[in-house]
This record gives sequence, C-alpha cells and structure tokens, in this order.
Amino acid sequence: MSASSQPVDAIFVLGGSIQREIYVGVQATEHPETPILISSGSQDPCIKLIFQKYLASMRSPSLQSTIIKNVWLEKCAKSTFGNFYYGIPILKRWRVKKVKLVTSSTHLPRAKWMAQILLGSHGIWVEPDIINEKGVPGNRESWLKTSLDVTRSLFWAIVSQFREPECGKVIRLADVDMDEWVERGFKCERQVQIKIPQPKSKSQ
Repeated sequence: MSASSQPVDAIFVLGGSIQREIYVGVQATEHPETPILISSGSQDPCIKLIFQKYLASMRSPSLQSTIIKNVWLEKCAKSTFGNFYYGIPILKRWRVKKVKLVTSSTHLPRAKWMAQILLGSHGIWVEPDIINEKGVPGNRESWLKTSLDVTRSLFWAIVSQFREPECGKVIRLADVDMDEWVERGFKCERQVQIKIPQPKSKSQ
C-alpha cells in the first residue's frame, strides 16, 4: 500500500496563527489517537486552554487525557524553515509515513512546496490541510522569500539525510504548568474566546 493511501500518522501544525491551533483542537476530538506536533505556536497556556475548551465536550475523561498526552509543543523554530528543520527529526522518531500539514492560505505556496521537498525526502507523504484566517496573518509571503526558502530546502533535503538537529525545547501539552503560567501572567488572542484564569489571592 502506498503512503498516499494510508491513514494519517500525525498532525503537524506550523505556528503563525492561533486560528490554526483552534482548528486542530477541534480535529483532535475527531482523531484522539493521532499525535499532534505544534511547531512554535502560541504561548503554551493558550494552546492548553484551547484544547481543554474543545475536549470539554467529550464524555470520556480517558480520551481527553489521551489527546492531551498526544500533543507536543516544539519551541525552537523561528521561521517556516525552522518548523521543518526541528520538526522532521521528531516525526521520524514517531515513524510517521503520512502527515497532515496544518497551515493557512496566507502561507501558500511556500509552506506546501517546502513540506513536499523536506518531508518527501524522508519518505513522509504530505496531506495539506489549509484553513482560512481572519485578521492579520502571521506570515507575509513574497516570491523572493519563497524562492530563498525553496532553494534552502533543496539543500537541506540532502544534508538532513546525515544530520538531525535536536530541539531542547519540546514539551508535552499535558506537562504545561497552568498554575505557574497564571502566576507569571499571560494573554491569549481574542479569537480564542476563553477565560484566562486569575492568580489565587494570597492570604495575609
């Protein structure tokens, strides 16, 4: 059976818009066993609140727990190229053969071409899942930027066969300490439409 006809092994979310994380939060309720990798997305507590919001509709606490444990946050990438640079070694460790790539129409065609070059060079079939965004996108495309990234991807497709970069900032969503984040303070984008927990008042 070819990789194209196989079920999706993982969901790979390119950071840049919290709407992509909202979208994948809904997707997770439909595919609870599928691991999810979010590369340089929104702040950790915002992502956790998004998933908790959509998982609240599920009746099975065990499925909710499974999903939360199956979501990983990679925090090293600083660009679209970085998403793949750090994401590929993780997907390879997961033995992924077919990945659903979540990005937005404002991120095309660059992200799709890079995915096909870089993931394809490691035998990973790419199934793009393109969402519509509202407001200002996290990525602004130009043909110069696209050309440079595609050229760099062709080079890295060869080099990455022999070198695997490690990201020291990979955390499981289940391990995000909400109490610590609440004490530090954080804000999420308005589109999330969730209530941010407030710090507990300290007794005198």
